[in-house]
Amino acid sequence: MSPASVPNAVRFGGPLLQDDPARVYRELRREHGSVVPVVLDGDAPAWLVLGYRELHQVTGDPVLFSRDSELWNQWDNIPDDWPLLPMIGRRQPSILYTVGERHRERAGMLVNALEAVDPFELRGYAEKFADELIDGICPKGSADIISEFAMLLPVRVLARLYGFPDDEGPALVTALNDMIDGRERALAGQIHLFTSMTELVAARQREPAEDVASRMLADTSGFTAEEICQDLMVMLAAGHQPTADWIGNSLHLMLTDSRFAASLFGGRNSIAEAMNEVLWEDTPSQNVAARWASRDTQLGGRRIRAGDMVILGLQGANSDPQVRTDASALTGGNSAHFSFGHGEHRCPFPAQEIAEVIARTGIEVVLDRLPDIDLAVPAGQLTRRPSPWLRGLSELPVTFTPTPALGGSPA
Repeated sequence: MSPASVPNAVRFGGPLLQDDPARVYRELRREHGSVVPVVLDGDAPAWLVLGYRELHQVTGDPVLFSRDSELWNQWDNIPDDWPLLPMIGRRQPSILYTVGERHRERAGMLVNALEAVDPFELRGYAEKFADELIDGICPKGSADIISEFAMLLPVRVLARLYGFPDDEGPALVTALNDMIDGRERALAGQIHLFTSMTELVAARQREPAEDVASRMLADTSGFTAEEICQDLMVMLAAGHQPTADWIGNSLHLMLTDSRFAASLFGGRNSIAEAMNEVLWEDTPSQNVAARWASRDTQLGGRRIRAGDMVILGLQGANSDPQVRTDASALTGGNSAHFSFGHGEHRCPFPAQEIAEVIARTGIEVVLDRLPDIDLAVPAGQLTRRPSPWLRGLSELPVTFTPTPALGGSPA
């Protein structure tokens, strides 16, 4: 049975998923169980997996639940201008859609290129760019910490690591946001990003440097320039927006929850706990598209047909009452969440480390430079971006005592 033909199939997205996803996932689980029939834009059917065990089963079996989007049984019904094509692509030669041994070789290339990033240089870049951004807002006494800081920091650091000139960062931010939000400018954002990557790879082919793009080009596994462009796009998209939202969601938690008050007044022990709690309770990567069933099977009591799309409900699985029986917040060292995925297609460990360094450094700089930071509006007035895929604040307006800039080039 197709997910769209199941009675009460759910329209994926909407204001509730934007404003109160925890409530939505509870209601969906109560009505449909751990595997929910959903309908995407354009009435495309899919299954949303909310169960922790079921999601572990899907991500742990890359043969039965393949990353090969060519398996999708709905391609004949998908128009060329479908806004979700940048998220659910066809015939894209990137690591996202590569399977089997070739995927393992490709993942090895990415891991090697990212592992070579010097951790001291990484933190230095993060501190430098974070200080420059704070220099731009600290004399004003108020700011939107999302648009003026969190949304600008990760891409600046990642662009430097990958090999981009610093002045290309703002346009890359715009293109990435357009692509990820899956709206009318999604395809234009994807085109800009691919063009930028193509120019970077061509430049590094002519003149290698000490950066991620050059190391990928030097790999001996025989990947084409187009494949490397696609993988750089994937890494930039996967590394920027979730890290920006990790910064924003963590600062939001620390500004609105009294448990973290000490961190706002000179302490730093709770920053890591706040960041880990966000990965459990308010993870930036809420839902991930997708896997496709390679044959008919059963999952969570549902009959899944060959070619059906399966969406990974990371936040739903993180809050599964079957594994979170006491429903308490997790702020300790428990990292058994799905926020970085699971299985051979999970986020590579070096990429996780890079994201954590950028996010934690950014938060530390904010709290060091703006020690009396406080919300400028009641917490209930804050809103989230309208995306079912990534969860982040539209804005986080704050006030603080104005201070002089430290100096250096303006952000």
